[in-house]
This record gives sequence, C-alpha cells and structure tokens, in this order.
Amino acid sequence: MKAVASSNDGSRPDVDVGQLYRVASEVALPARLLGRTLSAGLALLTHLLAAVVGSGPAGHFHLPLNALVLCGPLLSVWTSSHSVFANRNHFLYRKFLASAWGWTFCVAGSFVVLLSFSARRSALLSLRHLARLALTGLLWWGTGRLVCLLEDAAGTCFQPVAAAAAGGGSDLAGQPLLLLQDAQSKASCLRAGQVWRGYEVSQDTLTLCLCCLLLVEEMAAFGPHVLRAEAPTGPPAGAPLRILFLLCVLLLTLWLFLLLCLLAYFPQFPAQQLGGAIAYLGWRGLYQGWYRLKPSWFCPGAPGVGLD
Repeated sequence: MKAVASSNDGSRPDVDVGQLYRVASEVALPARLLGRTLSAGLALLTHLLAAVVGSGPAGHFHLPLNALVLCGPLLSVWTSSHSVFANRNHFLYRKFLASAWGWTFCVAGSFVVLLSFSARRSALLSLRHLARLALTGLLWWGTGRLVCLLEDAAGTCFQPVAAAAAGGGSDLAGQPLLLLQDAQSKASCLRAGQVWRGYEVSQDTLTLCLCCLLLVEEMAAFGPHVLRAEAPTGPPAGAPLRILFLLCVLLLTLWLFLLLCLLAYFPQFPAQQLGGAIAYLGWRGLYQGWYRLKPSWFCPGAPGVGLD
C-alpha cells in the first residue's frame, strides 16, 4: 500500500506505508523485549524479598534492631570525625531524618492502600488498613509531645559564667555553668545558645526504630498476596504494587543506615536507648497487642487480615 505526499518543490514522491509499519515494528520489538525483561526481573526480585520479609527470622526483626540500638554506640571507637556522615548537616540528615515519619507514612500508606484494594476491591477495607498507620502516627506524635513535656519538667537551663559576663557569644565548652532561675523550656534554652542539662530521650532514634518496625510488619502481608496472585482466580499483583513494595524495602534500608550512623557518629547514652525502648513498647502494644484483636469499629486489625 502506498500513499502520495506532496513536497515543497512540487514533486510527489511515493511513501510506502507498509515499509513504515515494518520499521516501526522493528523499533518496537526491542522495547517490548526490554519491558518483558524488566517485568520478569521485577517479579523475581519482589518474590525473593517477599520470601525474606515473610520468613521466620524476619518475624523477630525487633531482636537485631534492639541489639543495634544497645551496641551501636560502641562503633564510635572505629569512626572518624572527618567522615561525611559525622557532619550533622549532611544531605541525608537534613532531607530524610527530620521527616522520617512523613516518608514512611506516604510510602507505606500507598503500599497498604493499593495492596488491600487490589485484593478485595473495597474502599472501606483500604481505609481500615490505612487507619492502622494513622493510629500508629497518632501514637508517635503523642509520644513525642509527652517526651518534650517530661524533658522540660526534668531538666534545667544553664548559662556559662563567662558567657553571662560577656553577654553571650563565647565558647561554651569547658566553662563553669550558672544556674538560671527563670523557667525555660528545652527548645527556648537551646535557641538562646545556652546549655540544657537533664534527662533526655532521642526522638530521632524513637522515630527511626518505630518506622523500621512498622515497615517490616506492613510488608509481611505482601508474600501471601503474591502466592494468592499466582492462582488462576487470585487477585493481581501488578507492577505498581511491586514497585511500591521495593520502595518500602529501600526506605527500610535507608532508615537502618541512618540509625546506624546516628548511633556510631553521634552516640548519646542513654538517650538513644530510651528512644529505642519507647519505640519497641509502642510497637509491642499496637502490632503485637491491639491490632491482633478481631477487626471492628475500634480495631483496624493486623496487616493482611481480610485480604484473602
């Protein structure tokens, strides 16, 4: 089949549409082959990761995490102060650590909603599982506010004697401290360039540990879903769901790496251990306690419940 097209000089060359179709088919063939290869690789990788996350040792993930929080500060003996990760203004600390819960809620929430909706096609079921993350976030927020109140009540703000005489601006290290009589919060004390002394809880460690435990719990439901998807009448496990699962795995890896960096380069004993203990107790009370109850109006249920 041929089509006639006019050119600018008035000539009318023949264009072979069939030949153009064959050329387009030859170009599209490598793209289709690449797409199938990437799809097969994605399926294989997610199968392997789902098997690891859903295995027996992964169910005891809290044990190595607790060991990391307890023994991580010992790594400070082998760290260097000239490392890029010894700088608190590093890109990873500024962009991810301060918003760790936000990243976790967005990625894990998208994964949970898509997983539950692809399994049952029910918006109410998806919202119920998403409520589980919202309740965990409410616990995280409330615990952070309570920790701040306890720190303000148990601590005291000090000002170095030399800095008080000079009007501030001098080096605070190694100087005798002058007790301030007026009550101040920890945040206002540090903003004024003064020194805070008292019991502290590392909220960074608390947030990272809670996010890691949450991700492992939520990702554990992906393995049974993949097995059901292999059945002829099973729910689909498409590429978007698999990509979100990979993003959850990458986020878990990032949080573990940042936690290791905090413990090794910025050890704070026992503030970091207290933060890890509070995160463990919160996870124990929610995922191993409340969420194990039968799903109802006051309990969203455990991950994976109602998806089969």
